[in-house]
Amino acid sequence: MPGTTVEDLLRDLAPQVLGALVRRYGHFDTAEDATQEALIAAATAWPRDGVPDDPRAWLIAVAARRLTDLLRREQARTRREDTVARWVRPADRVAPPADEAPDDGDDSLILLFLCCHPALSPASQIALTLRAVGGLSTAEVAPAFLVPEETMTRRISRGKQRIRASGVPFRMPTGAERRERLAAVLHVLYLIFNEGYARTSGPGLFRADLAAEAIRLTRLVRRLLPDDAEVAGLLALMLLTDARAPARVGPHGELVPMAEQDRSRWKAAQIAEGVALVSAALPRGPVGPYQVQAAIAALHDEAPSAAETDWAQITALYEVLRGMNDNPVVALNHAVAVAMSRGAPAGLALLDDLAADGRLARDPRLPAARAHLLELVGDRDAARDAYREAAGRSTNLAQQRYLHARADRLTGN
Repeated sequence: MPGTTVEDLLRDLAPQVLGALVRRYGHFDTAEDATQEALIAAATAWPRDGVPDDPRAWLIAVAARRLTDLLRREQARTRREDTVARWVRPADRVAPPADEAPDDGDDSLILLFLCCHPALSPASQIALTLRAVGGLSTAEVAPAFLVPEETMTRRISRGKQRIRASGVPFRMPTGAERRERLAAVLHVLYLIFNEGYARTSGPGLFRADLAAEAIRLTRLVRRLLPDDAEVAGLLALMLLTDARAPARVGPHGELVPMAEQDRSRWKAAQIAEGVALVSAALPRGPVGPYQVQAAIAALHDEAPSAAETDWAQITALYEVLRGMNDNPVVALNHAVAVAMSRGAPAGLALLDDLAADGRLARDPRLPAARAHLLELVGDRDAARDAYREAAGRSTNLAQQRYLHARADRLTGN
């Protein structure tokens, strides 16, 4: 597999192997442990001995043997021979040899829907999705939640145990169950992408691995549901937003706001794909929030320059979006759009109304937006103070530096 590293290959195969084990044997938590041990074995053996002809079969064989060992140990410890015998078929007690073609399909999507089981909290859904389907380690997942690795380990373990206790079958949900679970799946993917594109903490502005993983998983969902307009809308939103990533960071790692970005650095192919997706999805109806957000992103991406952005249409779309859900961030973005289309004072009035919303009490975006609009109306002192307030709320170091720099510029430093 030219151009593919062992690490990349293992990340792609991890959910397929885990899905095959869960479908065949059950017990998500034990299967996940066995899969992780097989991945460790491959990471040690393959660079030394070479990648096997069928790496997926190799991993399933090793993981199945390890799972058998774990189950036998559990059986001896808990004295539940009869229970184990019921959920392990006799034919499955011996793992297939590594050179035998497996009969398992790619269960990544089933695994994704399983990780988004409604019995789990949103935080557990995201963590399990990144670990089991995304192939990220616990150490990679923990920073996205601002918690130590040990805390994330416990959270993931509790999530796996809850799935096991729920008794949910390992299959793709259908009908109303799938519609309910799909909403959770899309929300989880949306949150993963947002954390990747605009990380809440750390030294850099974004985590490209999380954003890329969210896009990859959303493509998998769209492959399953090619006619679902909201799935297409979410994928379009991710592609159109991620297309700006190369221009968001300056030569020294500093944040570059959209109005100042070099648009020639935006990813033209992603923009074209995203525009085509949302253009095809919108007429099909009904229109959902991901499609509306994608339409807003398309207007930004298709504008030849910041000055030529169609702010009037963006404002109208935000008004549609506000009618769909009570989201304070949407209201904040609407206020900025109003300022750009109808004048900064109109936007500031809307931001004043948002100041009492407790959901934005520690969010740096509210004072940052206020600072920008105050700067537009010429109130330099108030703008400087608002930039500093935003910097004090931010936990992202690059964002802090940008906000402090804006404040310093208004003081002449």
